[in-house]
Amino acid sequence: MTAFKPNGLPTAIGSMPNLDAGEALNVVLKYLPDIPVWPQLPKRSFLENMYVQFSEGFPGVVLDHEKERIYIDQSKNLDNQLEHLYQAHIDNDVDKYPLTGNYAVGFEEFINDGISSPVAVKGQVIGPISWGLAVTDQSRRSIIYDDVLSDAIAKHLKLKAAWQERELCKLSENTVFFLDEPYLSSLGSAFVAISNEKVKEMIDEVLSGISGLKGIHCCGVTDWSLLLNTTIDILSFDAYNYAQSLSLYPDDIEPFLNRGGIIAWGIVPTVEDVLKEETVESLLGRLDDAFSMLTNKGIALDALTQGCIITPSCGLAPISKEAAYTALKLTSGVSKLFRKRYNK
Repeated sequence: MTAFKPNGLPTAIGSMPNLDAGEALNVVLKYLPDIPVWPQLPKRSFLENMYVQFSEGFPGVVLDHEKERIYIDQSKNLDNQLEHLYQAHIDNDVDKYPLTGNYAVGFEEFINDGISSPVAVKGQVIGPISWGLAVTDQSRRSIIYDDVLSDAIAKHLKLKAAWQERELCKLSENTVFFLDEPYLSSLGSAFVAISNEKVKEMIDEVLSGISGLKGIHCCGVTDWSLLLNTTIDILSFDAYNYAQSLSLYPDDIEPFLNRGGIIAWGIVPTVEDVLKEETVESLLGRLDDAFSMLTNKGIALDALTQGCIITPSCGLAPISKEAAYTALKLTSGVSKLFRKRYNK
């Protein structure tokens, strides 16, 4: 774990509704100068869809641009491509699995911008569980259920994350890195048959490629105890809607915080009609209520406030630019008022 204490600094999940990377980055830097995040732009290109963006180089990957579908073609012999991946993994040769410009214009803009003196910089990659469930083979079967391909998923994303973090270190020695795992909210359902052991094993393997602060973002309800007992430093979740669900796990949260863990509270909503009804003061009040759910169960308030990051509840790509900018403005405002209130 880390000794880093964010004390309520703001950041974001990553996606933005913009088509222009420079425009998106300027907004990010305006509202999130301490922990800026590179903007993912899925409306700009199919290649920036979160399930496509990190697929480049994966064995057998096929991108159908007309139907906007990604799948793995196992009808072809993938032995050579798998061997290439495993050898790169053994050699830790991250240069064979970069995030290239066509897939991430916002990342390229971020690296080349010359960002000045941030506290840390934030990156992200799709998580192995969500990628393995969302991406199918040619027969539309999720590839996570194939033992060979599920092993390849974790190794592939580990290399992608490690390459990205190395580049981010050119901007700051402090990095924050999230695995985006929306599908974790499906664990335990009749439609997802994956053991907790496999979930933990795949997540931990990807995270092992990251040397800085590493976290998981899940925008739904999941088994928080499972995530809190992986190797993460940061748990990021939708605190606007699901703070009560996290409060059910005080026996896991307390040791997590005690060993230096950080919670990224997604207290700013990302639904346009809901955003219009909120203010900095109302959202901080909502965060205070979320803290109270835990302090009432014996969690120390100082541990919560010191190990706190303020974020929107999820990515901002699905909403309008105006709403996204409002969400970031509120995120920044909640952070400033939080730090004033708690003397951070």
